Amino acid sequence: MNVRSFSKRVRSIQVSAIKQMPIKAADVPGAISLGQGIPSVKTPGYIRRKIAELLERDEKLGMYSLQPGVPALREAIAAEISARVGRPVSWKEEVFISAGAMEALFTAMVSIIEEEDEVILFDPCYASHIEQVLFAGGTPVFVHLEEGEGWNLPIEKLKTSISPKTKAIVVCNPANPTGTVFSKDELGAIAELVQNHGLYLIADETYDFLVYDDVNFTSLSEFKNIKEQVILCNSFSKRFAMTGFRVGYMYAPSAVIEQALKVHDAAVIAAPTISQYAALAALTETPGEDSVNIHQLLLKRRDLLCSRLESLSSRFSFVKPQGAYYVMVRYHDSDRSAIEYADDLLYSAKVITIPGSAFGPAGEHHIRMSFGGSEDDIHKAFDQIERWSPHE
Repeated sequence: MNVRSFSKRVRSIQVSAIKQMPIKAADVPGAISLGQGIPSVKTPGYIRRKIAELLERDEKLGMYSLQPGVPALREAIAAEISARVGRPVSWKEEVFISAGAMEALFTAMVSIIEEEDEVILFDPCYASHIEQVLFAGGTPVFVHLEEGEGWNLPIEKLKTSISPKTKAIVVCNPANPTGTVFSKDELGAIAELVQNHGLYLIADETYDFLVYDDVNFTSLSEFKNIKEQVILCNSFSKRFAMTGFRVGYMYAPSAVIEQALKVHDAAVIAAPTISQYAALAALTETPGEDSVNIHQLLLKRRDLLCSRLESLSSRFSFVKPQGAYYVMVRYHDSDRSAIEYADDLLYSAKVITIPGSAFGPAGEHHIRMSFGGSEDDIHKAFDQIERWSPHE
């Protein structure tokens, strides 16, 4: 059968290594994951119990919600944002519920980016941000973070990266994959550039709840001077261990929401109703005694993973993350590419990691490790890494 070629858009992107590595690992019995960012804890009991109750008595739970999302959930999100930014937030005009933060981010990109637009990404950056920019027809422009002591943002390099074609800057804070938490001064400098150049600022703040060592998190939505330019995307996946529910949201100026809802309608119609009510329970119900303090849990796991890395300092170097639950690890025991190194680690040591090159050019010769898994898995993974030598 003579079939016409696939679209230029889909041919320009690929499935990220974050998803490819677990697929490869499915053929490696007993592989231990330090790869994909999935917390090992269950969705909290109070959320599961509320959904079970609603399934029994609410006939509409299996139906579509309103296209922008369940009103009560949008109200709860607007109230939470309003408390943070110190100004009223319209749940009707400035918030819509998405199928995870990924859909909100994708919708944002498709809504504002046109062919030949440039979008600035901090490198290393979240892998899917690259594919989203490419799919929308844009050109990623990488501003390399300075690994040194903390993957710092070189503001002068950012300034010189802005061109007449620049449409937006994407900021993931706390950052995946580096664990960087950008300071208020750094964010203020970004906000000033965004304001002066009339750019959009797409803020991925999925890990806003997860910072360590008394580091302060500042949301980009707090900067009043760019209120009409910020598109904030967030998720319930990591904060409430709800990755499978696929529910998140966008907070943006009403003019952006109006356009984004067109994309949302064409792609998914509405976020899953049952997931929206799970998110509402997460925000409004009282946690039960069986609830886990995910922050304390992940802090302990971060320190464990970093301790195991420090014991292998001749082979690895890293910057201790201030947020999220990833460590970007530079390897010194091989000259192989990040993909080759991660594959060897998977097939020879049976440990899943993500090749750093998936996160942009600055990620080459790194692997990303997640400490979302159990302490037992972290110990087992490093025991196997200690016995392993990379092939050349």
